[in-house]
Amino acid sequence: MLESARQAITSAAQQLGWSEGQTEEFLTPSRVHRFTVELDDESFEAFRVQHNNRLGPFKGGVRFHPDVDMDEVQALATLMTIKCAVMNIPMGGGKGGVTWNPRERSQDDIETVARSYVRHLVDHIGPDTDVPAPDVNTNGQVIDWMDDEYEQLTGDDSHASFTGKTLGNGGSQGRITATGRGGMIALREYCRTHDIETEGLCVAVQGVGNVGYWFARLAETELGATVVAVSNSKQTLVNYDGLNVASVSEDTVMEELQGEEHDRDAILSLDCDVLVLAALGNVIDADNQDQIKAKTVLELANGPVSYDATAALEDRGVHVIPDVLANAGGVIVSYLEWLQNKQGEHWSEAEVNQKLDDIMCSALSDCLSSEQPLKNAAFTAALERLSE
Repeated sequence: MLESARQAITSAAQQLGWSEGQTEEFLTPSRVHRFTVELDDESFEAFRVQHNNRLGPFKGGVRFHPDVDMDEVQALATLMTIKCAVMNIPMGGGKGGVTWNPRERSQDDIETVARSYVRHLVDHIGPDTDVPAPDVNTNGQVIDWMDDEYEQLTGDDSHASFTGKTLGNGGSQGRITATGRGGMIALREYCRTHDIETEGLCVAVQGVGNVGYWFARLAETELGATVVAVSNSKQTLVNYDGLNVASVSEDTVMEELQGEEHDRDAILSLDCDVLVLAALGNVIDADNQDQIKAKTVLELANGPVSYDATAALEDRGVHVIPDVLANAGGVIVSYLEWLQNKQGEHWSEAEVNQKLDDIMCSALSDCLSSEQPLKNAAFTAALERLSE
């Protein structure tokens, strides 16, 4: 993922006439924090990469996962810089993580690690410095603990130091559905630009966690799309008559939907109009991109298609709607939460959704009007904004 991010940035920088020195300076994070958090007699490696704050305070999630490492965190921080810039919101790129598996731990252990993480970073985060958020294996409760620890250490009770909090602790309406909704908006605007009818559009969704589920549900209800396949880490369900994701809850998708069962990777080679990648990074590379039969690939996960695979797909007419456009709904609503906290306000879900729609449509319009592939257009637009 880090190498793909570097390649995309280098290509866009060359188009803009940047020197190698300018490009390397941009790729180098502003600050890197690497430390350990303690839990009883155990210790776990932890990271916070603050990549670029030219447009505003660093912004980015904190993930708890056994595979977290420095390369992944740096790549995601770099992509967050691009994402905020292309969406034209006044925030920069950051990312953090702890290398451990919270799924095997008690809530008390998770709270201990969350609070320890904040204590290590308290002098380097804050409403106008760096605003962390939830990510893989972290949620509103984890962020509430982090926010409380920061308040105890600093006395700042604005709740603007973290986003993704629960509603009762200053969180925003619309946050749970934000990334999926943003993906739906990206697909809608792409189809409008290319005169593609969304009613009956044949869609397959890899990964039906929070993001994939809400994308699928909103694609059905607001676009009239037909979701014909979904997958998780174990299997793929296929029903070309439509799965009707909106009829089930996020927790029961794979149990209640009716369809033919296939292995988990079968979804990648299905014949469909749109393949949505909402699971993990590094799913499609130069070696397996030729399996893709979809006409369009929508990146809802971070970095699911390598740089080389993107170029190969585009060369054979498969268009990629890149992650920095497609999954920006989450960081946009995080920004809106931060604004509400700073201003002491609380907006309705309808207000938040409308602001999300407006911000995304403006950014998408700029990129979709370009003659370049969308990924190139997005990265070029971001670097132009960052260099102004």
